[in-house]
Amino acid sequence: MNDTARDDPARDDLPRKDPVRNDAAGRFRRLELTVRRRVDGLLQGDVDGHTLGPGSDPEELTLYRPGQDVRRIDWNVTARTGEPHLWRTRAQHELDTWLLVDRSPSMTFGTAHTEKVDVAEQVAAAVGLLTTAPGNRVGVGLIDEAGLRWVSPRPGRAAAAALTRLDAAGREGSPQVTLSDALRGLGARARRRGLCVVVTDLVAPDGDVERPFEWEGPLRRLTARHDVIVVEVDDPRERELPDVGEVVLLDPETGVQREVSTSDPELRIAYAMVAALHRDETAAAVRACRAEHLRVSTDQDWAAVLARFVKDRRRAPARRHRRTP
Repeated sequence: MNDTARDDPARDDLPRKDPVRNDAAGRFRRLELTVRRRVDGLLQGDVDGHTLGPGSDPEELTLYRPGQDVRRIDWNVTARTGEPHLWRTRAQHELDTWLLVDRSPSMTFGTAHTEKVDVAEQVAAAVGLLTTAPGNRVGVGLIDEAGLRWVSPRPGRAAAAALTRLDAAGREGSPQVTLSDALRGLGARARRRGLCVVVTDLVAPDGDVERPFEWEGPLRRLTARHDVIVVEVDDPRERELPDVGEVVLLDPETGVQREVSTSDPELRIAYAMVAALHRDETAAAVRACRAEHLRVSTDQDWAAVLARFVKDRRRAPARRHRRTP
């Protein structure tokens, strides 16, 4: 596995797009405007920790013990029970975010508004902007045909800007690392509890569509320590085949070609059934790993989808880890 660490946060270690052909600054300004207008407010400022400790929000009512802070005594409960009770608070800290972005050749596919890899980069950059606050840091991992590259944590705005300057993703070649390997690497790097966002198409190199998937174990271990969001990116042609006659399909990662007749209704039905099975199985696997799941397609307005997800996430009760320090 090519796992090259890049440890200088002052350097922009991400490969840049050609400045002559790509207006990176303009891309970033448009992305920032979209996020601020439509998706702002994901996880700003201090965030809940996973343990009880110094903080401001009451979390657990316990019996008072000598030496504890008397200012946190709940006098109403104390009067009812006849014994002193106080509130213990949930620890608060700056947010560490890690973005794992799949840029493997299977992501360089798109038949709608754009390609999957473009959606993945924009969503990841948007999360970087949404988590921008004093003290918050965002690290980035990139999966491509060359392996797995890491960029040291930096302010969210800087990480988002760098993601808009990425060079074009490779369109051919088998990835040197699997999603499972990348998740293990992410778990090793994300030492402090925080937020991990994995952006991928969940397409297995061997074509498996049923559980168990090899990435389930590493993902489950990651969610045991962090809040994890899996962003699954797909394309409408991956869900169903159009009737366009004879076509040659090419797997960009293996180079395997197959000629098929999309005019065959039985073939289109079988394809749609397998695709639906894969969607159901990946959703069940992510849910079983206790990660949050967001699906985005190349034919959708990703900002609108992300905005709905953010709104639902803010309304939902936070996952609680009742662990004493």
